[in-house]
Amino acid sequence: MSGGEVAGILVAVFWAILVSFLALVLVRLAQTLKATTKMVTEVSEQAVPLLADASATVRSAHTQLARVDAIAADVQEVTANASALSSTVSTAFGGPLVKVAAFGYGVRRAIGKKGLPEPNRTVVGRTLPGARRGRRRSRRSKD
Repeated sequence: MSGGEVAGILVAVFWAILVSFLALVLVRLAQTLKATTKMVTEVSEQAVPLLADASATVRSAHTQLARVDAIAADVQEVTANASALSSTVSTAFGGPLVKVAAFGYGVRRAIGKKGLPEPNRTVVGRTLPGARRGRRRSRRSKD
């Protein structure tokens, strides 16, 4: 055998090994693509019903939100009416009720003091008449 023939045989063996290696890689790639295709098919089969359910849920939530919006608008109207009614009642009855309460207090006080003599009060060694008792208090005494 000559050197050219040995080189030819070596090249043929390397080409055979290379082709075998590439064939193995292509077979594994084909298996991977089959598995990927199968997985995508399964995911799409499961995703379509899930998306339909999600769409139905979103529609239902939208309907509920529309109802809540209507309820909130009604509550806002009732609140405005209650506020207006409260201010009207306060305006109509507030002033007269305060006057009636003050009058009643004055009458009770006048009736309660009618038969009792006013006691004298001693402040720092002096006796004050009853008429001056309620006017002014000393800052130092906390009576």
